[in-house]
Amino acid sequence: MSYSGRGLQANVLGVFDTVVMAVAGSAPAYSIAATTAVLTGAVGVAGPAALLYCAVPMLGIALAFSYLSRIDVNAGASYSWVGRTLHPFLGFVSGWALVVSATLFMVAGSLPAGSMTLALFDADLAGNTALSTVVGAAWFLVMLGVVLGGARLTVRAQLLMSGVELVILVLFAVLALLHADSARPFDWSWFGLGQFDGVSGFASGALVAAFYFWGWDVTSNLSEETRDSRRTTGLAGLIGVGIVFLLFEVFTIAVNVVLSARQIEDNEANVLTVLGEEVWPGWGGKVLVVAVMLSTVATLETTLIQVTRSLFAMGRDRTMPAALGRVHRTWNTPWVAIAVVGAVALVLLVASNALGSVGDILSDAVSAIGLQISVYYGLAGLAVVVAYRRTLLKSPAHFLFGGLWPLCGALFMFWIFVESLGELSPASIAIGLGGLAAGLVPMLWYWRKGSDYYRPARLDASLTVPADSVPQVPATAHSRVHEGLPTDF
Repeated sequence: MSYSGRGLQANVLGVFDTVVMAVAGSAPAYSIAATTAVLTGAVGVAGPAALLYCAVPMLGIALAFSYLSRIDVNAGASYSWVGRTLHPFLGFVSGWALVVSATLFMVAGSLPAGSMTLALFDADLAGNTALSTVVGAAWFLVMLGVVLGGARLTVRAQLLMSGVELVILVLFAVLALLHADSARPFDWSWFGLGQFDGVSGFASGALVAAFYFWGWDVTSNLSEETRDSRRTTGLAGLIGVGIVFLLFEVFTIAVNVVLSARQIEDNEANVLTVLGEEVWPGWGGKVLVVAVMLSTVATLETTLIQVTRSLFAMGRDRTMPAALGRVHRTWNTPWVAIAVVGAVALVLLVASNALGSVGDILSDAVSAIGLQISVYYGLAGLAVVVAYRRTLLKSPAHFLFGGLWPLCGALFMFWIFVESLGELSPASIAIGLGGLAAGLVPMLWYWRKGSDYYRPARLDASLTVPADSVPQVPATAHSRVHEGLPTDF
């Protein structure tokens, strides 16, 4: 490939910045508030078990991202890795799955941002879908401007929002543990497989759990803007998964103990607020509303980064309109991709008003996004095994962390995808599979136009220099990376 346009701004983010982005990408407060009711509806009190058994294969996928980022620095992440190991068509599907799921999340995330903001002033306004849409759109536009302003501005905003969010969550985790009154006593069986309604019930819970964790991989989409990215992005993703797993487990257990099934069902879009009121009457609900609002806005920002960096990589490769690969001369951000995503997301956000309440929209969107997440995570898990196939037997660590664990994670993701199809609502299936199918149009169009992406150099870890001896790849060097030339510049 002979792309000669401007690249993204290199060496902007450090290790701490990238860990913050990984945690913010999974949006702990938002995920707990928006998804706990969906998880409870799928598996009852077995939410802790669903999160635990999904965390193990998710760590395998995080290991896959870590190993792949060592040998291919690319803002498209799995889009590039899968295309260069399995097949370009599968690579495009992987990238497209991220683009569609992230765009859907603009709706699923903007609505709660609006409703949580309104709840700070009047709890009755929080359920007004139309007003929540207006306020959510305003937040979305603010984050769009921050992302357009560059990686430095993005991470500064993220440090503020996620820092306050995490302090509040830790405070309420302690308060929940000290809370005397309970709807039901703690039970270790919540971590057992016996609580699930058969195999299909477990798969439904795992699909929702996958949505909880989704977002930590934003670190890989920021690889071209990160210092020592071959080591940093993967490490930050692993740390991020560990941190959010602990938060998810603590709060899911707290919801089981403190809230009744009726309270969860009646407050499906703001379970965390009700939990706050129970453990700290008067102020608790409002303080946690602040945490959820900040978390939602923060993850809107990280999701915008993921989708716009993916579209930037696609535009650069000419698998999508080349204009998407343009970078702003001052801010070094993919401004065309940002503008396109912003326009599409706002249209979908307004259109979502016709679909029902905030809770209804969240439920269908979460399940649909879960299907798409399982596709691109699963493909990345397979890609690392192919990329490292010649080195897996060199040591037990290589075999376990670069092969077996990611492979098991990939198989788990594909399994929950298939099993969940029989359990999800027609709306969720239509959104999830329809969104993926829509990608066939640009894929076939640009394949016939002869994009070099569809004639890739194979990605082979045995032909690259070990990660600790490879310097940072400059943004302008991606043509050589895509041509399969050695990366020891």
